[in-house]
Amino acid sequence: MAGKRSSVIEENVLRRCGWVSADALYINYHDTEWGTPEHDDAKLLEKLILDGAQAGLSWITILRKRDGYRRAFHGFDAERVSRYGKRDFDRLIKDEGIVRNKLKIRAAIGNAQAYLKLKDGGESFNDFIWQFTGGKTLQNRRASLKEIPTSTKESELLSKELKRAGFKFVGPTIIYAFMQAIGMVNDHTLDCFRHPECGGH
Repeated sequence: MAGKRSSVIEENVLRRCGWVSADALYINYHDTEWGTPEHDDAKLLEKLILDGAQAGLSWITILRKRDGYRRAFHGFDAERVSRYGKRDFDRLIKDEGIVRNKLKIRAAIGNAQAYLKLKDGGESFNDFIWQFTGGKTLQNRRASLKEIPTSTKESELLSKELKRAGFKFVGPTIIYAFMQAIGMVNDHTLDCFRHPECGGH
């Protein structure tokens, strides 16, 4: 009887992408955010800045500091961040709640400025970003993590245009991670319970 019950429990355990650790924060992020299409301009900017901050680090490091970033950067209010001067830079470089890297901090401020310049030109950030997949989620069918590339032609094109628009820390690999996170591509593996949930957008 005990063996039968154990078998039923195992069958009901949700299968997730292989990169998800046992960390509750990571599990929740995977189960509720990663791969879900995002179209809110402000949230897209936040994610772009955080993905840039991740460069050379693991995503769980940034995830654990996300609340610190939101506090330090005033909720990623682009208008406010774009006006940061020396006093704010000095405050940020001492803030243990974020990655204290001079180039990444300057990039975050510059990216807020580039974001506002785009919007001032009459283009929503959402439309600018999503045009590279035709406004739809590219549905991939990856059987394993080994099949997932680090960049694609779409991420290379988006990276190029972001750089042209003045954004920093937006190389093709960073941008592909960004595209995965905001649901421009569905890179949940086929055995993951989230794969069908992130389809059809």
